[in-house]
Amino acid sequence: MVIEQIYTGCLAQGAYYIESEGIAAIIDPLRDASTYVNRAAQSEAKITHIFETHFHADFVSGHVELAEATGATIVFGPLANPNFTFHQAVHHEEIAIGACAIRVLHTPGHTMESTSYLLLDADRQPHALFTGDTLFIGDVGRPDLAQKAAEITQEQLASTLFHSLRNEIMPLPASVLIYPAHGAGSACGKNISTQTWDTLENQLATNYALRADMSEAEFVQEVTSGLLPPPAYFPENVALNKQHIPALSEVLKRNNLSLTPDEFEAHQEIENALILDTRSKEAFAKAHIPGSVFIGIDGNFAPWVGAMIKDVNQRMLIVSNEGTEAEVLMRLSRVGFDGAIGYLQGGIDAWLMAGKECDTLEQISATELAAKFHSEETQLLDVRKPGEFAAEHVDGAYSIPLDFINEKMHTLDADTSYYAHCLSGYRSAIFISIMKSRGFHNIVDVQGGWDELSKTSIPTTDFVCSSKVK
Repeated sequence: MVIEQIYTGCLAQGAYYIESEGIAAIIDPLRDASTYVNRAAQSEAKITHIFETHFHADFVSGHVELAEATGATIVFGPLANPNFTFHQAVHHEEIAIGACAIRVLHTPGHTMESTSYLLLDADRQPHALFTGDTLFIGDVGRPDLAQKAAEITQEQLASTLFHSLRNEIMPLPASVLIYPAHGAGSACGKNISTQTWDTLENQLATNYALRADMSEAEFVQEVTSGLLPPPAYFPENVALNKQHIPALSEVLKRNNLSLTPDEFEAHQEIENALILDTRSKEAFAKAHIPGSVFIGIDGNFAPWVGAMIKDVNQRMLIVSNEGTEAEVLMRLSRVGFDGAIGYLQGGIDAWLMAGKECDTLEQISATELAAKFHSEETQLLDVRKPGEFAAEHVDGAYSIPLDFINEKMHTLDADTSYYAHCLSGYRSAIFISIMKSRGFHNIVDVQGGWDELSKTSIPTTDFVCSSKVK
């Protein structure tokens, strides 16, 4: 028996390859069938089943494309309703994978169709549980993401999750390995561990949501408090995952169009396309096309694209480092953004050589800001998450999390000068680029963010342990 976690860091997502006696199954695949086809080919195994734990909100799944490439059967648990051919498994149904088997455990709560898959070894003993977004390491899935579609409150979903955990997962043998769909950084949970797998025994001892003495009311309160609004693209990805969509290879071929500066400019004017600059924040600060939005490929690229760009059908033009164009298009399509027109041939250097208009992002070092802070009035914007701000921040700073930019930008004045920072500089560059594209040209980026500010003499609030921050 082989179990392999195929982890994609930029999405904090774990897919799984399971193999026994030349038969393979894939759980929660990303939108790239070749990854799993190639893995099976290495072992000369045949993929017969593709198991989906639920309709994912944070990425576009590869189940349909993979099924077409391999002839495998797509399996969902009870209550799933996709618009393609699939097998709807019933609770406690067992599906053979070579000498092993997968037992279907319907575990609603994160969503109503959420299902966990229990891998039984050749002796039919429970060995591993693939929990999707039902149970994470150190956390559980959010109960608010499906409430609108399901016409059910987040409190009702949380109550359902409470019983799923206690009736189906917690009674399993303590030695069972827990393999979730996500690790730290995913917006599908509140505080997921950096570990990507664990034993049930350890989770029973350390996961707050699995406390034996926890009442249902306490559980509901715990899992529904402190939830940030989900990224805007989540509902659209759920809808895409219920449909038959174009294969990734088709999308990449269509969008991989190399455009000269003149062609690039013409497309932007004709289609009113968004210019997405995916280079480093340092390169963007030095020179970028006016009105472009920065989201660097070297950070949490795909999740921030989904959070900042509301429409997955948005037409986009890409500015990237040479050789990264295909990677950018791949990552965009993983979260359903298939509307790229093409990329700037020769990058920003070609744009400058063509004599096109260029802009910069004004920056200041933390040390320079500290000198200003003590000698003149400064208005500092902290664009980190609310929990980060609550834990510790510059005394007098204004919290305007990047996640809430659309809701809170009206509180800023386009004629006022501001300084903005995040933790290290990635999010503040995104924030400022978006604000500049909307007419706010007086925001200066603090280089190094909180990491550098905290080393200066600027007064800060007392530190509050994150466990006490809701």
